[in-house]
Amino acid sequence: MAPALNHPTNVAFVDEHDLRPVNVDAATYYGGGESFTRSRTYSHSHIHGYNPKRPPLFEEDSHLRPRRMSHDEKSVTGPRRFLIDVEETIRVVLEQEDTDGDFQISITDAGPKMMALGTATSNGFKTFDIRGTYMLSNLLQELALARDHNRKRIVLDEARLTENPVDRLSRMIKNSFWHSLTRRIDGDGLEIITADPKNRTGRVQPRIYVPYGEPAMAEYYRKVARDKPHMNLDVQVLPEKNDDPHFVRSLNSKPGLLALAMNEVDDGKGGRTLKGIPFIVPGARFNELYNWDSYFISLGLLVDGQVAMAKGMVEHFIFEIKHYGKILNGSRSYYLCRTQPPFLTDMALQIYNQLDRSDMESNRQWLKRAIQAAIKEYHTIWVAEPRIDPKTGLSRYRPDGIGIPPETEATHFTHILEPYANKHGLSVLEFSEKYNNGVLKEPKLDEYFLHDRSVRESGHDTTYRFEKRCANLGTIDLQALLYKYEVDIGTAIREVFDDELYLEEDFPLSPFPPSVETYANSHRERSTGRAQTSDEWFERAEHRKAMIDKYLWNESKSLYFDYDTVQEKQSLYESVTAFWALWAGCASEEQGWRLVSQSLKKFEVLGGLVSGTEESRGKISLDRPNRQWDYPYAWPPHQIMTWVGLERYGYLEEAQRLSYRFLYMMTTAFVDFNGVVPEKFDAVKLSHLVDAEYGNQGIDFKMVPREGFGWMNSAYQVGLSFLTTHMRRAVSACTSPEVFFGRAATAEIAAAQATAAATDPLGLAMEALSLSSN
Repeated sequence: MAPALNHPTNVAFVDEHDLRPVNVDAATYYGGGESFTRSRTYSHSHIHGYNPKRPPLFEEDSHLRPRRMSHDEKSVTGPRRFLIDVEETIRVVLEQEDTDGDFQISITDAGPKMMALGTATSNGFKTFDIRGTYMLSNLLQELALARDHNRKRIVLDEARLTENPVDRLSRMIKNSFWHSLTRRIDGDGLEIITADPKNRTGRVQPRIYVPYGEPAMAEYYRKVARDKPHMNLDVQVLPEKNDDPHFVRSLNSKPGLLALAMNEVDDGKGGRTLKGIPFIVPGARFNELYNWDSYFISLGLLVDGQVAMAKGMVEHFIFEIKHYGKILNGSRSYYLCRTQPPFLTDMALQIYNQLDRSDMESNRQWLKRAIQAAIKEYHTIWVAEPRIDPKTGLSRYRPDGIGIPPETEATHFTHILEPYANKHGLSVLEFSEKYNNGVLKEPKLDEYFLHDRSVRESGHDTTYRFEKRCANLGTIDLQALLYKYEVDIGTAIREVFDDELYLEEDFPLSPFPPSVETYANSHRERSTGRAQTSDEWFERAEHRKAMIDKYLWNESKSLYFDYDTVQEKQSLYESVTAFWALWAGCASEEQGWRLVSQSLKKFEVLGGLVSGTEESRGKISLDRPNRQWDYPYAWPPHQIMTWVGLERYGYLEEAQRLSYRFLYMMTTAFVDFNGVVPEKFDAVKLSHLVDAEYGNQGIDFKMVPREGFGWMNSAYQVGLSFLTTHMRRAVSACTSPEVFFGRAATAEIAAAQATAAATDPLGLAMEALSLSSN
């Protein structure tokens, strides 16, 4: 009689031909119990541990083999799987392959790039070689994910190591990265989000600022502080006027998180409580809600079907406009005076178009709140002084503020401050403190920091395009965005609100049309005095378009330029944001054609679109270092805006070509550098290893990428929607744009030449003569 077989009760046996989902999220794949295969001889099975005769090969045992030998399986009747001890294999992979010690496997590592793993069908006795950077880095990632789920040993499908890189990255963004970037401001989420890598005061006490007029919210956070004394949470209520520059400066020594929108929910005890609405942060050192990052993030969320998450971010912006007067640069106390490029109307309308159609009245009321908030922001921020230039009617990035921006690195302004410190016989630190406190007055330094804050409000921090002049510039990107605001608001009023929208919040309306005289008059019409109609908003849009054509369009150069409202002339820095006019729809068909035919080539490089031209940037030296929003750097906002703009004007081929270039650059970095998804790229060198002043974000992780980077994640998901199936396959194979489009162009030229020859009378006659002579 055969002896009884005993094995742990939690063991799940995996049959050789057992089918299971492979390319799924880690929680699904690794969420079960330990898995083992059934061996033919149970005395040799690994039920009680992993102890193969051949361990993962290392050093001379692995990479010196000239070719595959009998250690490989001779035949495979099904998908190959490996039986792996998680901790031991992590140790061996890192020891053998991670030669630079960064806990990543990339093409810069000098390891053999080969490792033998025991197959599950042989219970680890037979081995198969895993080769190359991509498979080994995927192996490391999978092992890290298995460790996350407390797995000691796994049966790993080879298909997860060889997964199509486009599918793998897109899947990781959808199923993992968005989740890792999700934050909530409430009792459950505070401990994660109060951490601020930009806080350099030396005081790390978590602090939350609650706006005036939200007593229930203030009491909620006080209760959190009482219930969680280990947090040492400091709860402060802001004054009603919370963006006064002197008040905001006073908060620099005690920075904190700003409260955002919450929902009232059941507390599970028969009562009600507050719960934070979740949102997505950019990632890395940016651990709060940001303005224009959120717009581009929302585009990726919509592609991935996460409409509710995108909708919640709009809720936060409505809350910010109500309580903080503007959509903030970021939701920290040091951003209270500063906003960022405006995208709320397009964001709200895109989400509205994807809301569940079963309750249209509720959707309509939600959109109404968003449009009302946008109208308030438009009148009180973008066409109000100091941001508007009444003479031209152009709006500018021009925030209030006093002193040195506190969120920057400690040494960021040292070269600017040193001459002033030396003048007063002080150290830079001493001078900075006295200057910030108003003890020392330096008007030229005040002007420098006015422009610096404006650069940060523009989102393009930093660039030689804006150096020492940003606050004076009516930029093409801002005018395009505000034109889109005006058209969007007019369209929503006409199409959704029956051409009549009453505003519920009272604030002053800006004069129209803008002029020095109308803005000099202190009398302002109030927002609640009458209904808003579409005609007035379309009239505002037409007026702005006329001003864009008058001041920003350059006919001889076929490009839009920023306009300096102080020097009263165009600033001839060539910026890719000129193509935002296509996204907004404020360019004529002729202007669009000239932009595409004459100017696009100035910005298009191997990896997509650079921020500006090399000529405009100027020469780089030790005294004039690189700026991250200049040539040769490429950023997701510029790519996405241009793709959408080109498609809008009928230039789909150009949009597809540019999206292919950018996604190729992203995919090759993902394949070659352990799954990296960074904040930005050098699009000329196709590298995320940039030498700009802030370095790069999203590249510092161990073993497996957890977040990517917010708007780069979106650029990938949105960019894929532009590619044909053929293009997607080519990107998956990391086919260079030079090869892909070179071949296509050659075929197109050959076809054109063949067509021309077939219809050329002289060519046909010569061909006939040649035939008759033979």
